[in-house]
Order: sequence, then structure tokens, then C-alpha cells
Amino acid sequence: MGCCDVPGLMTVETALNNIMTQVSPLTTITTVALADAMGMVLAEDILSPINVPPFANSAMDGYALRAADLEHTNTLTMVGKSFAGIPFTGTCEAGQCVRIMTGAEIPVGADVVIMQEETQVDGDNIQFNIKPKANDNIRPIGDDMHCGETVLVKGTRLTAREMPLLASLGIAAFAVYRRPKVAFFSTGDELRPVGEALAAGQIYDSNRYGIKALLEKFGCDVLDLGIIPDCPEKLRQAFLTASTDADVVITSGGVSVGEADYTKDILDQEGQIGFWKIAMKPGKPFAFGTINNAWFCGLPGNPVSAMLTLYQLVQPMLAKLAGHSQYQPPVRLQAKATSMFKKRPGRTDFQRGIYSINCDGQFEVATTGNQGSGAFSSMHHANCFVVLEQDRGRVEAGELVTIEMFNHTMY
Repeated sequence: MGCCDVPGLMTVETALNNIMTQVSPLTTITTVALADAMGMVLAEDILSPINVPPFANSAMDGYALRAADLEHTNTLTMVGKSFAGIPFTGTCEAGQCVRIMTGAEIPVGADVVIMQEETQVDGDNIQFNIKPKANDNIRPIGDDMHCGETVLVKGTRLTAREMPLLASLGIAAFAVYRRPKVAFFSTGDELRPVGEALAAGQIYDSNRYGIKALLEKFGCDVLDLGIIPDCPEKLRQAFLTASTDADVVITSGGVSVGEADYTKDILDQEGQIGFWKIAMKPGKPFAFGTINNAWFCGLPGNPVSAMLTLYQLVQPMLAKLAGHSQYQPPVRLQAKATSMFKKRPGRTDFQRGIYSINCDGQFEVATTGNQGSGAFSSMHHANCFVVLEQDRGRVEAGELVTIEMFNHTMY
């Protein structure tokens, strides 16, 4: 058993359950214009104010006519045209047809549309090659949505799939929950901003860039407080500022047990923090609690550990805080390992993998190689996590494993 694989570690499932049972959705509601609503969460059900489509229209380019007229003849007289937005204003009488375009309103009297490829045209005399059934190629009123129908429910997060739907209903503004505001910073004397030269013992602060990118994908408003050195007073001030301005405070680094890790001491004085050691690899040191009126999440300092704990533990918490009741965790499925995965029992291991589908339609997965918590290039190469159970040991090629597909926040 390794040095990190010790009894008493909290399982990943227990840690997540503890978080989710404590957090409640934000209650502040605001009205937002449709153009600004991407990523927001609905605070009300959306009912269709109209029928969609609001009139019967053609599903293709062709001719609108009465189906019964073709029972005893195959040639009709064209008496006009119906375009999208410029409908035919007359009535389609017996023996007549109307040239019609896709999306155009069906003329009064017509009950079928025949596509233009099934016709022969001789001036205004149109010969039809088929005998249609009534209502062929016609989209009826309310074919997509009926007036008064609930089309989106409260708690839905708006994506590119919902935005045009709302636009098709003519809805210009509606009620949404306020986005969670998240303040974050990195801690450590060894950290330097990108663009500066590194001195001995220094590294670039990469975590803030990954944290910011994920938080924005999660639909949060973010406040980047930069790098805070290992100075108790500066850390204290950063925590107080962040907890005053934000709903959630996130740090990376400083939640371990090193001599210069002051975070725990400060938060013991200023907040109520449950510092956990989680049976999770990478990502054992993780903290959750409150400071002032804000939630606090302390991520490990190693870059893969920081991103993994943010993705696995903080993402669902922020979804709940945002009121996103339709949130679904990333999809997991079974795949055959095509390479060996090193592991010792004791912690749930989230290794970085590359899945593919073989010629038989089966999922396969290979390791990205170096699985160290500081080897962030493995995240770049991966397209999934290989989730190896807490009690499981080494995995040989050919064994079945669980993979977790990256959701949209990783792309």
C-alpha cells in the first residue's frame, strides 16, 4: 500500500454527496434579453405564445393543389405563386394549382403539395406524374409547438439548442437566475505569471488559466485575483475580499500540510471548513466549506489534480448553485483496455485515456502515458477519464474498464 493509500480517506461519492446536500440554488432572479441569455438558467417555465408554424406551409418547392382534382386528370392550370413571406392571396379552385416554395403558406382550397420533380411544365399547364394523398408535404399549424404548450422547463440551462427555439416563439426576454460569481486565486511563492523569466525553484502559474476556462464553461461570472504569495496577511486579505465579492471562492494550492500552507489556519479563523482527504487520485487534498457568506473550494496545487477536482466535485456543485436542475454528470460506459494501466488499491483513480471505436463498433481505450499529477500534457492528449474503482489494482490490456467521456466543458 502506498503512502497515500491509507485508511480513513473519504470516498469520492461521499465527498460529492456532502457538497451537494449543503449547497442550495441561488434565488436572485433577473430578466434577460434573448440575445444575452446564452448559458443562463431559466427561472420560469416557458410556454409557447403561438403555434409553430403559425400557418400551414409547404415542406418543399412544388405545386399546391386539391388532391381530388387529379383523380380524373393529370393536368391543372397554374393561377399564381406562393413564396415564403409573400403568400398567394386568392383561392385555389377546382382544376387549379399554385406554384409554391418551401415554407410558403398553403393557399386556401389546396390540401396537398407535389414536388416540382414530379411535374412537367408547359407554360401555365402543369402535368403531374403522381397521384398524391391529401396533406402530403404540408406542415400543419402547430406541427412543431402548440400555443400554450410548455416548451422549456424551469431550471434549463440555455445552449445553442434552446436559443433558436426561443427565437422561433418570438420571446424577446424572460426570467433567469443570476449566474454564480466565483472568485479564484493561486497561492505559492514559487509561482510566476506567464511572460516573466523564471528564477531558480520557480514555475509558471498554469492553474488559473485552466480554472478560469472551466468556470466560464460552467456558466459562471469569474473574478481572477491572481497569485497570492505565501504570506498570512496577504492570504487573509485575499480571502476576505473574495468572500465579500463572490458566491464561491476557489483556491489552488495551500490545502496540504506543508510548513508554508497557511490556508487552513486562516480559514479555521475566518470560516467553517471541512478539510478532507479524499480517496481520489489525483486530487487527495481538497477542502470544502464556507467563508463569510461564500462557499469555499480548496483545490490541490498540482495542475492535473486542480482540474480534476474542479471538474468532478465543483462542476456539479456550481450547476446546483446556478439552479440548473437539468444537469447531467458526464457519460460513463464500458471500454476494453488496449494498454496496461498501473494502479494500487486504495483510491478511485481518474487516469487520462484516449478512447476510440474499433471496426466492430466496440469502445477501446489506451493510456495517454505519464499519469503524474504534474504532467498536464496528458490532459491535452486525452478525450476521456479512465475511472478505476477504489479497490481495483493494476489493469491489463484486454480487461474492461469504465471510461467517462469529457463533457462540453473540456472542449
